[in-house]
Amino acid sequence: QVQLVESGGGLVQPGGSLRLSCAASGFNLNHYDVGWFHQAPGKEREGVSCLSGDGSTYYPDSVKGRFTISRDNIKKTVYLEMNSLKPEDSGVYYCAAGSNPFLGSVTAMCTTTSDNMNYWGKGTPVTVSS
Repeated sequence: QVQLVESGGGLVQPGGSLRLSCAASGFNLNHYDVGWFHQAPGKEREGVSCLSGDGSTYYPDSVKGRFTISRDNIKKTVYLEMNSLKPEDSGVYYCAAGSNPFLGSVTAMCTTTSDNMNYWGKGTPVTVSS
């Protein structure tokens, strides 16, 4: 059974940090591009960090310098390190994995072609509030 299971979300004060994890099972994560996506209440989902198989990364300006995506292929896990968190970072964070030509570049998979990701997790909530 193919699964992506996110964990690590929670309540954090502004300026704080969280580390999200995404554990993959049922498929070989090593062969997939991966990404983290954020959906704030009442807003559309947006890509916040993507990592392609060749090591290329994409971060939008809103999180650049604060978020870092990484992967451990042995543990079949993808991580999102989030620092200097802001209230606008609140929402649900989803991880996704994809391996198909319709994803395109690492920038595209985080922006215009994310719907072509093969697998999605159910999300983990993050609340940044004092």
